[in-house]
Amino acid sequence: MDFIEELTWRGMVHTMMPGTDELLKKGMTTAYLGIDPTADSLHIGHLCGVMMLRHFQRCGHKPLALIGGATGMIGDPSGKSAERNLLDEATLRHNQEAIKKQLSKFLDFESDAPNRAELVNNYDWMKDVSFLDFSREIGKHITVNYMMAKDSVQKRLNGEARDGLSFTEFTYQLLQGNDFLHLYTEKNCKLQLGGSDQWGNITTGTELIRRKTGGEAFALTCPLITKADGGKFGKTESGNVWLDPRYTSPYKFYQFWVNVSDADAEKYLKIFTSLTKEEIEALKEEHEKDPGARPMQKRLAKEVTVMVHSEDDYNAAVEASGILFSNKADEALRHLDEKTLLDVFEGVPTFSISKAEIEAGIPLLDFLATKTAVFPSKGEARKMVQQGGVSINKKKVSDPNATIGADELLNGKYILAQRGKKNYFLIIAE
Repeated sequence: MDFIEELTWRGMVHTMMPGTDELLKKGMTTAYLGIDPTADSLHIGHLCGVMMLRHFQRCGHKPLALIGGATGMIGDPSGKSAERNLLDEATLRHNQEAIKKQLSKFLDFESDAPNRAELVNNYDWMKDVSFLDFSREIGKHITVNYMMAKDSVQKRLNGEARDGLSFTEFTYQLLQGNDFLHLYTEKNCKLQLGGSDQWGNITTGTELIRRKTGGEAFALTCPLITKADGGKFGKTESGNVWLDPRYTSPYKFYQFWVNVSDADAEKYLKIFTSLTKEEIEALKEEHEKDPGARPMQKRLAKEVTVMVHSEDDYNAAVEASGILFSNKADEALRHLDEKTLLDVFEGVPTFSISKAEIEAGIPLLDFLATKTAVFPSKGEARKMVQQGGVSINKKKVSDPNATIGADELLNGKYILAQRGKKNYFLIIAE
């Protein structure tokens, strides 16, 4: 496979330095991509860069994932309007381990292959460098005029940031340039990958390598991912979509992908999966014949959920997704863990009720109209039960004289009441 060809048809090339293609055609090349370690999980905003590394390795080249331990202590001004929080070393090391575990699902770190991936942390080579040494060895090679011309610096100086640009942030591009220089000399790394907002920092590195060693290094960036409606990719009302199931459950993760628009689905299949051009074309044709079946979104959601989580998590997410639309989902409902149950029924009205009362047994009509407000009155509740319009835990209830007891509790705590086809209520026993 040809890396540039692969990225180009996938729409993953924004800017590329002349000579990059020729470098890659000469044989196995080493490239690195920087990852910000400010959290102990990646989110889907990182995925385009991670997929670049994945394709790079699949094409026979050697990927380096650089954890920005030193630079994470400072913060990169690119695309930001405020400085970041600075992290201590213990937090950085914890975050690094967590991120490596996630990257292992995309990259081969363990085999004996010559192009196996490596994880490096710039804190390891920056922690003992003094300010005087850095100024003498690095600072003298790059002029202030060169640094001032960068877009990321100009935007901050021209009023986009409330507090201007600190010296710490201004020197960030020198630190990133020094990373490239270090990996160039220590690991023969001749290419840096990144998002298009990193172009200025990356080219500072290629310039530093040229001036300090006389050598040649290269740069390739991918576009910043957007949604078809112009909205920001990867953000939901509740914030980032994380890869760690502690922060975003596999169900919610799956839901994010299955609910993207048709225009975005085709684009995201190219960027976030390893499906071939032919497979994506076939999915597009299938989608055009029956858009309502959403084959592109379903395949996208499957590929990414299995890659990030597992086949079991994907199957559980699909089963959970079907609960709302199926009248025979009582068994599936009982299999849901508490977090997924709450995710599936997020936003539905809730009522609290005494667990002791449930365990003692509550007459159904009292449960629906007195202890909770699922119905405004017992009369209305009785009428709808008799008409077959009431379900408890997705199971129709036909006897108005039935009793609700401890057997109905899901995860020992919840009961799902349904009035009609679309009105759900979650009763919490406390």
